[in-house]
Formats: sequence, structure tokens, C-alpha cells
Amino acid sequence: MKREDLNDMLWFLAVAEERSFTKAAAKLGTSQSTISHTIKRLEARLGLRLLTRTTRSVVPTEAGERLIRSLAPRIEELETEIDELMEIRDKPSGSVRITLSDHALQSVVWPKLRPVLRDYPDIKVELNSDNGFRNIVEEKFDAGVRLGESVDKDMIAVRIGPDWRLVAVGSPKYFAARSVPETPQDLVGHDCINHRQSQLGGLYGWEFEKGGRELRVRVAGQLTFNTSYAMIDAAVNGYGIAYVPENLVEREIASGQLVQILDDWTPPFPGYYLYYPSRRQNSPAFKVVVEALRG
Repeated sequence: MKREDLNDMLWFLAVAEERSFTKAAAKLGTSQSTISHTIKRLEARLGLRLLTRTTRSVVPTEAGERLIRSLAPRIEELETEIDELMEIRDKPSGSVRITLSDHALQSVVWPKLRPVLRDYPDIKVELNSDNGFRNIVEEKFDAGVRLGESVDKDMIAVRIGPDWRLVAVGSPKYFAARSVPETPQDLVGHDCINHRQSQLGGLYGWEFEKGGRELRVRVAGQLTFNTSYAMIDAAVNGYGIAYVPENLVEREIASGQLVQILDDWTPPFPGYYLYYPSRRQNSPAFKVVVEALRG
């Protein structure tokens, strides 16, 4: 069936329902003469009279009644399907993929999403923990989470976490046999627990700053990990000094399992941001995730 035929039949149903060309025209937002011409064109194409017109009313003929019985249920079914599709459009559902570091996952993202997602069972979230930098467009991620200073300028960035800092820590057992470093340069003579950067493959150079003076120190030791949690465990067990997010070792420092050093060399830096290419691509599911993380 051509689209023109379907439109003509829909107009026929409107006239038959209203029993008036005038009322049907008002309902459809067109003129009475246009509707009359449309119905005549439909009748000519079918070779059947569909409506009996009098000065007082418009009544379907036998052929018109038969066409109504055939069309009306199908149109109603189509309208129901469209209504259901509109509900899907407005209901948060679908998948959201985010790349982020293990620290961002554990300290910011998952704590904020955990209480919210129970209310949206149709939203599926994939949190891909990776300490490297990913091209979210090429790798089909909806968004990424990184430090504010690391987000590309052409991305939309939404702050989702407070400032934080890295701190150097070691166990009392370790420092019982070794002198406590007083400057970042003193770390060179110590056993340090290295951090492997996932994507670049190199070891992270420990960064320090004091009074506007910036230092980057290449450390060495027996162990290298690509996750802060393993580094902390190794430090607690006396394998050396680790350089890890402060909020991850607050409990160990408070309990005396770890000793913090070089405190005045580790100022805070901008916290985590959620970043993504364009608002125009945002689904209702993505909007729920963004609002939860904005918190």
C-alpha cells in the first residue's frame, strides 16, 4: 500500500467516526474541501462509494462499514505499538560502557552508582577498569573517567569527585631497618614498589612538588604492580615504599600499619571527571548514570 493510500484511509476513518466533514477537518487541522476531495479520490481509486452524504449527516455505506471493520483494529494496534515505543524512548534502559582506573572505580564511581542502579533494572552498566588512557570513540565506550588535567579539551567533562593526592607510605617494619627519606631524591636508595602503566607499558615516575619546585623520581625495587591495592598490601608486609592514593591507606595509617612520609612534597591535584564526546548522543540510561555520578 502506498503512503498516500494509507493517509486517505486515515482521513476516511476520521470522517466516519465524526459523521461530519466539518468536525473531521477541525480534528485533522485541515479544510473541509481538502477532506472532501481526499475522500472522493479514495472512492474513485477503489471504485466504491464509502460514504453517503446528506445535508444533515455523513453515513458509511455498506462498503464503508466493511472497510472500517477492517481498518480500525489495525490502526488501533499500530497506535498501541507506537505508544509502547514512546515509553521505551522515555524509560531509562540499555547499556552504558565506561573506562576508568581501579581507584576511580572503587573510590568514586561504584559507591555513587551502587545505591542508584537498583531503581533502574533495565540499565546495564559495564565498568572497564584500566589504568591506561583509552580512545573512547574508537573503542566504543560511552564515557571515560580520568583526572581533570588528563581530559582532552574537545570532550564534555563533568566533575564527579573531590581533589585527592598520592602519598608515599611504608611499614614500621621496613623503616626499622632503613632510614626515613627526607626528600624525594632519597627514595633512590630505597626499595620502592613500582606501578606499571597499563597502556603505555612504562613504569610511573613518582611526581612531587614543593614551593613551586617539581620533581619526578624513577624508583626501583623488587615488586611492580598495575593496581594500587596490591601495592598497598606489599607495603603493609614490609616489601618497601609505595606511592598510592591517600584515601586508600587512611585506615592503615591510622592503625599504624603504614607510616606516611614526604607529606609536604605531595600537594593535591584536580579530582576525577566523567568525560564524553557529545550531549546529543545521550540516552536516558546515560543521563541517569551522569546524574548519579554528579551526585
